[in-house]
Parts: sequence; C-alpha cells; structure tokens
Amino acid sequence: MANAEVLILPGLGNSGPEHWQSLWEQAHGYQRVEQSNWDAPVLGDWLINLQRAVSAVPSGVVLVAHSLACSLVAHFAKSRPSNVLGAFLVSPADVDSRRCTPDEVRCFSPIPLLPLPFPAEVVASSDDPYVDRERAALFAERWRADFVDIGSAGHINASSGLGAWPEGHARLLACLKRWQARAV
Repeated sequence: MANAEVLILPGLGNSGPEHWQSLWEQAHGYQRVEQSNWDAPVLGDWLINLQRAVSAVPSGVVLVAHSLACSLVAHFAKSRPSNVLGAFLVSPADVDSRRCTPDEVRCFSPIPLLPLPFPAEVVASSDDPYVDRERAALFAERWRADFVDIGSAGHINASSGLGAWPEGHARLLACLKRWQARAV
C-alpha cells in the first residue's frame, strides 16, 4: 500500500495461522505487532509495544485490529498519534462485560469512548459472542467511526470459516483509499 504501513494487531491469544490477520500478513506483507504475553495481556505493555511499532514507521500507519486489540487502539488513541492514517477495527471485544469476555482482559477496561483522532471503521457480526451488536455500534458511534454489520459471522476469526476473508480485505482497501485522500 503506497505511503502506508499496515500493522496487524491481534487480540487475546494472538491470531493463529488460519486467521484472516495471519493470512493477510502472508499475502500482503503486513507487519504484526508482537506482544510478550498473548494469554495474560497487560494494557501498559501492549501500549508500549504498539507505540514502538507506530513510531518505527516513517510514513503513515494503518492499524488493523481484532477483538481485544480494538480496545488497545482506543487506549492508544488518547496519545493522539500523528502518523496513524486510520484504523480498521474488527469484532471489538467488550472488555467491560463480564458476560462477554474473560477476566484476563479486564485490565483493558473501561473502554475509552472518546472520538478517535483518526478515521476508523468498526466491522461487527450480529452473533459475536464477545460483543453484542448494539454495543459494537455504540463503540463506532462514540469513536466517530463508520459501522458495518456483516451479518452472522461469529467472532470474525478462524472459527468463522472466512479463510483469508477477501471481502474484509476489500473493505480495508476501500477505507485506505478514503483515508489517504483525506491525508493529502
């Protein structure tokens, strides 16, 4: 992607080899932001690693977050990073809900609900076990992000049977085109 580095931000447990994030990495050369502990996340540590990755990119950055990493992006946005062109936020896990998410992600709560300082798109599923559709729509509204409900697709992960999720990648490319036009 011209003038933009895409950073892949997996959620709790990382994204395995059949997850669309991993497949996009392989197919398109995107870079994964590695975390030291994928199974017992610490918000401060994850923020430091994201800040380092974003700071290492001399041009514009696009954040492609899944699940818990959507909350990470909302927390990171409070630092008002200047080189983030936009964020593609898929299946934002509701870390404020004990019903929807496990205790090990509670350190990411409360989810910041301030407008993001960069454009974003929230992609959700109508039957995601980790966030109610209405809550995902609220996140998008409060973050001033576009909202897309792709219907019944579970947590939009490897278990959803999406493979490389070409429709999602097409959405990302369309977002990137809009975001780059805004940045000019």
